[in-house]
Amino acid sequence: MPRFSIIVASHGDGGPPGRVATRLGEGRLSLALDSVLAQSFADFELIPVGDAPDAVAGAVADRYALRDSRVRPAQSPPAAGLAGARNAGLRAASGGYVLFLDGDDTLAPGALTALDARLTETGDVDVLYTEHERVPWWEGAPANPAAPLLAKTPQGAFSPFEAPQVTGVHLPVWGTAYRRSFLAEHQLAFPDGNFTDVGFGGLVTVYAERVATLRSVVVRHLLRRQGDPLNLPGEHHMELLDRADEVLTRAGEVALSEDRSGPLFEQLFAAVLKTAAHPARLSGRRRRAFFRRAGRLYRRHRPDGFRRPGGSLGVQHRLLAAGAYTAFRTLRDANRRASAAGRRVPRARGLRTRLYYRRQLRRRIDPDLAVFCAYWGRGYACNPAAIHAKAAELAPHIRSVFLVESDQVHALPAGIDHAVIGSRRYWQVLARAKYLVNNANFEGAVVKRPGSVHLSTQHGTPLKKMGVEQAEYPVVAAATGSFDRLLGRVDRWDFNLSSNRLSTEVWERSFPASYEMLEYGYPRNDVYYTATADDVRRVRERLGIPAGRTALLYAPTHRDHQSGFHAQLDVEALCEALGDDFVILLRAHYFYDDARDRPRDERIIDVTGHRSSEDVCLAADALITDYSSIVFDYANLDRPIVVYADDWDVYRETRGVTFDFLGSAPGPVARTADELAAVFRSGRWAGAEAAGLRARFRARFCEFDDGRAAERVVRRVLLGEPAEQIEPAVPLARRTPAPAAVTSSRS
Repeated sequence: MPRFSIIVASHGDGGPPGRVATRLGEGRLSLALDSVLAQSFADFELIPVGDAPDAVAGAVADRYALRDSRVRPAQSPPAAGLAGARNAGLRAASGGYVLFLDGDDTLAPGALTALDARLTETGDVDVLYTEHERVPWWEGAPANPAAPLLAKTPQGAFSPFEAPQVTGVHLPVWGTAYRRSFLAEHQLAFPDGNFTDVGFGGLVTVYAERVATLRSVVVRHLLRRQGDPLNLPGEHHMELLDRADEVLTRAGEVALSEDRSGPLFEQLFAAVLKTAAHPARLSGRRRRAFFRRAGRLYRRHRPDGFRRPGGSLGVQHRLLAAGAYTAFRTLRDANRRASAAGRRVPRARGLRTRLYYRRQLRRRIDPDLAVFCAYWGRGYACNPAAIHAKAAELAPHIRSVFLVESDQVHALPAGIDHAVIGSRRYWQVLARAKYLVNNANFEGAVVKRPGSVHLSTQHGTPLKKMGVEQAEYPVVAAATGSFDRLLGRVDRWDFNLSSNRLSTEVWERSFPASYEMLEYGYPRNDVYYTATADDVRRVRERLGIPAGRTALLYAPTHRDHQSGFHAQLDVEALCEALGDDFVILLRAHYFYDDARDRPRDERIIDVTGHRSSEDVCLAADALITDYSSIVFDYANLDRPIVVYADDWDVYRETRGVTFDFLGSAPGPVARTADELAAVFRSGRWAGAEAAGLRARFRARFCEFDDGRAAERVVRRVLLGEPAEQIEPAVPLARRTPAPAAVTSSRS
């Protein structure tokens, strides 16, 4: 029997009924599981529990189970909610003590060692309460609210009579260790519905006879940016009264003594009064009904000899006991007016354009208008362009307008309706469009109108840190600007596109908001599975690639610690080393379209100005890259890839990365120019070892790209088809990528 059973419930967010639950972020779940498996104390079983149809959480758990035999995934029906997920974990548990984590909690380093040492010291106890940190999702110092309470408890194991203020209502379920046989003896389980933690913690308090505390942090609990969904307005708040009634009824049945029932009663009604006084949690009619029922429960369950607390809270107790709702509401409104006094109203922007935009915002939304933008107006490109083209086919009733800078109008394909960024029409379509699609972000002044639908398509798989995770890297953070403004733009997203599971993890951590994640692949990559040999030949001819030459695409990424474009590789020297059988397609990062020296060797073809990176990838027989996200797209073609990583250590430290790229490289890795040339001269670039590395890379990062991503996006976002009706991606083994023009005899 393991010492501990650690149950990680990855069911949604436990949000109120009638709302779409924010699925637990895959990235946070991975961090939770990693924090357990990294513990130095190894005598445990780890039970991640997810909803049966939640493929994301299930896939994460299954991957961990393959890596470590201590991971034992369990399932729970979606309708069972958070309580059902935790109860399913309890049924699967076999350890001596049970520890619950929420899916976005992490176990502090050394936590299990500290728990084991404390339990060895105290002997068997029913409950071991511990300290925890509430960690702000963004800036701010972690708080440890349990520390002052636990500091007043006896040194060893003790009876609840000695510290009746220590209850499972006041202390969280996560981070508390429960003796499994104690829970089984009293048939304790999480009650269905909302506020299940209050109900479970209260019942544990009723039955516990031997308690101990650990005065060190065991769990780090993330305070979500979106806040606790239970605090949102809704009728689910009535269930708090159900939980209080259940706990206090059980306390009466077991004749819990007054010195124990009094603190339990007070803590339960502190939560009840907080809800009753909150200005937004309940509507006027529901608030009155909540107050009246709470008053009846108060009078029914108030322990004999209970003394009300002092101050304002004591006044609220007295009004609740008397059923004086009008007086209670008057007190609440007075407190609210006092707290609102002196609030500053944000200063509105001026300018004539803003006034025009405001007028347009007063007009009705056009249900058949869609606005697209790519790379801050750099032209018709990337995922927005691919979705735009597929919409014309599948949703012809949608009128689409592409937003571009004035100097990019000439490069638009024929027949593409457009608006120049900053023009009156630009503001008009932004104000009235039902659908707004961007691979970056619309500017901060754009208003998210009720009824509008914003889709962020992203524009690459995030090898480097993104969003708020950039904050710890000073060079990047300075260039990013205000993270508050960034998150204000992210809050407009209704949908966010993911090309693989890594992206899902990173987006959920980097851009925390309440959007729906679309694991559909990147529409711009569809062409890698739909293009033919003739298409490849035509692209090569347009780019000027001589027939029969092996074309190597060199596509270095942007480096935040450098100003301007500095090629890390001497491509002319590489050409000399490889000979005339090769040509190099040089594609600088799009930041440097016009800010670099042009190559002089005819074997070097500068393709930076070619707007379609997809065309360039189709034309290339192999890729030389460093840490550019183009590697994830190019891998769909199943063609050789070589990584040139001469400054990996510097890049990793200054930019931040999301995983060990060199340890998971899609092909041979060269750290110097001589090593790179040797990779090609020896044939390693296209050999069996390279093919094996590429196959593992593709299995991990090309999961969703199958040639039909654009169709899935159009059906889900523009046509509004239910998520469960969208067909999943075709398995990788059944896909046929576009053929290379020149295939190495060594591959």
